Amino acid sequence: MAANGKRNRFKAGAVRRFISLALVTVLGVLLLIVLLGTNSGSNLGTRSLNDTLDNLRPSYNYSTLDLPRQTELSIQLEKLNQLPPRNIDLYPTLAKDHITIVLYVHNRPKYLQAVIQSLSKVEGISETLLIVSHDGYFKEMNKIVESIKFCQVKQIFAPYSPHLFPDSFPGVSSDDCKDKDDAKAMHCVGNTDQYGNHRSPKIVSLKHHWWWMMNTVWDGLKETKEQSGHILFIEEDHFIFPNAYRNLQILAALKPLKCPDCYAANLAPSDVNSRGENWESLVAERMGNVGYSFNRTVWRKIHMKAREFCFFDDYNWDITMWATVYPSFGGPVYTLRGPRTSAVHFGKCGLHQGHGEKNACIDNGALNIVVEDTDKVPNINMKWNVQAYEHQPGYKAGFKGWGGWGDDRDRQLCLKFAEMYHLTGTSSTI
Repeated sequence: MAANGKRNRFKAGAVRRFISLALVTVLGVLLLIVLLGTNSGSNLGTRSLNDTLDNLRPSYNYSTLDLPRQTELSIQLEKLNQLPPRNIDLYPTLAKDHITIVLYVHNRPKYLQAVIQSLSKVEGISETLLIVSHDGYFKEMNKIVESIKFCQVKQIFAPYSPHLFPDSFPGVSSDDCKDKDDAKAMHCVGNTDQYGNHRSPKIVSLKHHWWWMMNTVWDGLKETKEQSGHILFIEEDHFIFPNAYRNLQILAALKPLKCPDCYAANLAPSDVNSRGENWESLVAERMGNVGYSFNRTVWRKIHMKAREFCFFDDYNWDITMWATVYPSFGGPVYTLRGPRTSAVHFGKCGLHQGHGEKNACIDNGALNIVVEDTDKVPNINMKWNVQAYEHQPGYKAGFKGWGGWGDDRDRQLCLKFAEMYHLTGTSSTI
């Protein structure tokens, strides 16, 4: 009787896995067809669907990297990453001095609608390229991005997001350890973090997405891999003021003159609750995580610290940078910004909350951010001097991390993301 019960459970589990795989496959095929249709005005011309599929290839070698076996949906999304931007028919050329904007998102539609609405009012937005990086595929998020008409826009999808792997790593495997399971006693797979906890796919996706996105934007996309200047990075819970883009252009130009030791330019103070000092001076301070930008020289320094990034036991990308990557540079890592914020962090709850109408984490379903007249025009004086903050509070070298990043599989996948566009040479630096 016990043996029959085990066989029945095994059969039931096999059926569930088959159904999950079939659904993922069907969704992947339908998604590809739909998104190819939405890109019909993006230089695809009259090529047939089959020709388009045949010509869409990732720019790295799977076998060399030994990456996890992909699901059908993961494969289809990776092909979509090779598509050209949309709206090229509306905005055929980019400004010579444009600063690419990268917006990285998960699954908070209300947040995304708010940031897209704010971007639509940014002076100069039509001159540049907006790249939206998705952590997985979510229909409503995709629909919102497809509605953008104010600039060239390119979507990329993290093909190894845990959200795309329902039955295997980097998602959840049937033999994965959970919580504080004893791997030997439970005959399960996984390494614990420094606090004795096993991995949570929903949590590790934060760090995986950010690191995959950085490597892909700087070194994998034909639209940006040759770009040497600043790239701006924002999240789905950042409200961007109308003057943000013009202010950033000024800051990027002033940085080598006013603050040659600064690594980046920021749209907002490192203290997310601050709206700035309203001084008549520029500010140099620790790099913040709201509206930050840097150039390829800084990216190369970050990329060389892949091992430090991938092996630090904290699931937060920003804390990892503050506590181990930046300190490894050998000196203070400053960013340059104006004395009045041009971006605001409006999120009221965590990344994996705020999806539904009743829990949108936005007051009454709308933002209450006051945009004054001075926020609508560039408000940085190029003659201002720089005041530097020293010994600021926050995460520093010596902080051991919040954990959540102890599984060796996550660390190795992270390293592979650093190698994927550098199969010759990078492996010797990490």
